[in-house]
This record gives sequence, structure tokens and C-alpha cells, in this order.
Amino acid sequence: WNQTKAIYGLGDARPKLFPKQIAFNVIPYIGSFLDDGYTDEEAKMWNEVHKIMDPSIKLTVTCVRVPVFVGHSESVNLEFDRPISPDEARALLRDAPGVMVIDKQEHDGYITPVDAAGEHAVYVSRIRKDPTVENGLSLWVVSDNLRKGAALNAVQIAQLLDETGIIKPASGYRSITV
Repeated sequence: WNQTKAIYGLGDARPKLFPKQIAFNVIPYIGSFLDDGYTDEEAKMWNEVHKIMDPSIKLTVTCVRVPVFVGHSESVNLEFDRPISPDEARALLRDAPGVMVIDKQEHDGYITPVDAAGEHAVYVSRIRKDPTVENGLSLWVVSDNLRKGAALNAVQIAQLLDETGIIKPASGYRSITV
């Protein structure tokens, strides 16, 4: 915000918080560099995907700092064991709890971080074939990181564990719905 004001007001826009100018820019680095050239933020994404989904999933990640006030965005390329069409993926994602598919092939048929701000859903757009792999899809995913980040996910996981009976309230306590 301060750099933007400085650029428009012909003030001092030299970086103070980030290593390079962030206003009207994109920085392909978040966190600290590791010995392999990736960053600790990228390693955190690998670890989370492996922990949540499957430790054998292969992925590569480049975390990018983009000057938005709220939001996480991901450009995701997926490879499947069998063919899957974009229409089939849209249908599956529309049935996934907490996911909203906004995917029209027109100039405003996708979601941006500004659109997702203040919302609890994870939005998926731009679902299309990835021609670089046999059974691949590419998609765009956006969410409000302040709402759908750690806190809401933790509550939703706890609710699911409670509903499925995996965890039980201690005696003297009752479960609550948030």
C-alpha cells in the first residue's frame, strides 16, 4: 500500500519489507531458500499435500508473492491414472463440499482473489485439458486465506471427525456446531 501511494505520489517506493518492489509486481519467492533451490514455503505445501492426500503424490511448487490484500491463488496442473474430461471434473468438483465451480469460457467467467474475499468457499475456475501429459487437467483455484486458511479448515476437520465418530466429546462436554 505504501509503495503504491509512493509510486502514484512520486515518493520513495524503494522496498522496505520485501526484497524487491511489491507494488505492481510479482515476486517468485516466499520464505527462505533451502539448499535445493526451493523455499521453505514451497516445502510446506509439499508436506501438507503429502500429509492430507498421499505421500506418493509427485508435485512441484513455486510460491509467488502477489500484491493482493486477501487471498490465495493456485494454478494447478493434475495428472490422473485414467482420462478425465473437463466436464467430468466440473461435475465432481461441484459435488465436493466447500467447493464452488465458476468456470465459463468468457472474459469474466473465472474467480479472482478479490471475488473470493469474505467468502468461505474454495473457488475453481479455468478447468481445461493439460496437453503436456496424457491424462492431465489445468485449473485455477482461489480462496480467502483469512477465512478458508487454517482456522476454518481446523473447525471443519474437527466437525467431520465428530460427525463420523472418530473423536468423541469428553465427559461433561458437549459438541457444538460452528
